[in-house]
Amino acid sequence: MAPTTTPPGPGPASEVVLRARGLIERGERWRARDLLVESLDQGDAATDALVLLGEVLYSMGDLPAAGAAWFGASVKGPEVDVAMTAWRERYHDDVVRLWESLPRSVRAEPRPPRVEALRARALQLASPDEDGDEGSGGFDAAQFVAWVVAALFVVCAVVGLVEILRWMVPQV
Repeated sequence: MAPTTTPPGPGPASEVVLRARGLIERGERWRARDLLVESLDQGDAATDALVLLGEVLYSMGDLPAAGAAWFGASVKGPEVDVAMTAWRERYHDDVVRLWESLPRSVRAEPRPPRVEALRARALQLASPDEDGDEGSGGFDAAQFVAWVVAALFVVCAVVGLVEILRWMVPQV
């Protein structure tokens, strides 16, 4: 059963979809996938292209990528559910990584409500919390080690400079 969505609209994305369908009929799914991905990377956010990309990826066995495409297209169906589950599992439900895995055109404005909700959650988790998660006064071992290494570097640079000056300036 194919995912359900709205019928494709006119435009350049529809031409890409027609070309991709022709490639699929000739048994060249990988070329169809590449054509659709290229079209989506160039900003063509047509739902029909996303749906077809999801179908191609699903038929090729790349369920997580199919789930990302279908998420962006807001389609429904049993295959979509399986693919979206695989997509979430691949990224361990890490919202930031899920957001980054969406095709570029899906992340561009305007975004469907569910994509916008994912973006908002990803931004919230990617930026420091205003309640003080960053700079809360806790001990940061990595920062301490960086400061120690920097101090050692400065000490070594000063000692080295003094030695070089001793070599260059005659002693009286």
